[in-house]
Amino acid sequence: MDDMLANGKVGFAIIGCGIIANIHAKGIQETEEAELMAVYDVKKDVAVDFAIKYGAKVYESIEEMLEVDEIDVICICTPSGIHAEETIQAAKAKKHILVEKPMAIKLEDVDRMIQTCQENEVKLGTIFPRRMSPQAKYAKQLIQEGKLGKLSLCSAYVKLYRNQEYYDSAGWRGTWEMDGGGAMMNQGIHTVDMLQWLVGPVSSIFGKAKAILRDIEVEDTVVSTLEFKSGALGILEITTTAVEGKGQRFEIHGEKGTLEIEEDTITRLVIEGEKIELPSFEPFKVIPDGHRIQIRDMALAIIKNREPIVTGVDGKHSLQMILGTYESSRSQKEIFL
Repeated sequence: MDDMLANGKVGFAIIGCGIIANIHAKGIQETEEAELMAVYDVKKDVAVDFAIKYGAKVYESIEEMLEVDEIDVICICTPSGIHAEETIQAAKAKKHILVEKPMAIKLEDVDRMIQTCQENEVKLGTIFPRRMSPQAKYAKQLIQEGKLGKLSLCSAYVKLYRNQEYYDSAGWRGTWEMDGGGAMMNQGIHTVDMLQWLVGPVSSIFGKAKAILRDIEVEDTVVSTLEFKSGALGILEITTTAVEGKGQRFEIHGEKGTLEIEEDTITRLVIEGEKIELPSFEPFKVIPDGHRIQIRDMALAIIKNREPIVTGVDGKHSLQMILGTYESSRSQKEIFL
């Protein structure tokens, strides 16, 4: 850590050199306070190509990489089913961790991750880039200030398309063991997280999840009814079977107004008795802008000794909602969180 403070750079390493790792690497390169120092992948040839592309060193094992003092943060970009063990391993080596979504696929693993990081006094951040958009922050503040009044109906919809070839392209995709779920866990988790972040925690869930069109273990379609702790109700509809689907949409209704968001753009805002003029928002792309913001935030969190913008604890509730939906679907009962 002293070396990092001396040269003004936080040392980053990446475990797992797949598609999303490229977004992390570019985000690190574009962060003045950060430097990509090391990479590791179980496929050494993949790691070597990745390291050449981004100017980092390849390590033969995670253990060897974790022994390097100049490495401060580990970005975990591996399949979801092994996030927990890699996080715990890195935390015990006194490294801070920035882990891709979902943090893990079991709640007990999330709790172990959080506890181990706390015990070893390291920071744990999880990637939810949609929270970083200026329009999301504006909407959050609007709701927190009570501009919509008491909330009544708060729903979200994710309509995407993934064909069978997508699931067949990697052995872990569409499996309970490594993916931990399907449309809701993999594609929908960002929207699940955004909904609960915007309008508060969920107290109960009744859901149905099925594989209808795809030959996979997990679901390609899910519908879940929600009751929030505020008393509001809501619906989650998520699928990867929507041909030419339009992605993410939110509808939030309250006693004083309505807010609608499509993808990351506020498309409708009505507040009773007020003439609304939305501010001019900076251009934002979830990928790569959200990752870059979170990577820089993690570097600054270390330099300033504060918590990252999305902590491990922050990342837990969306997983509770997803696993609660799966449990409800299996038991055909309402699940209380």
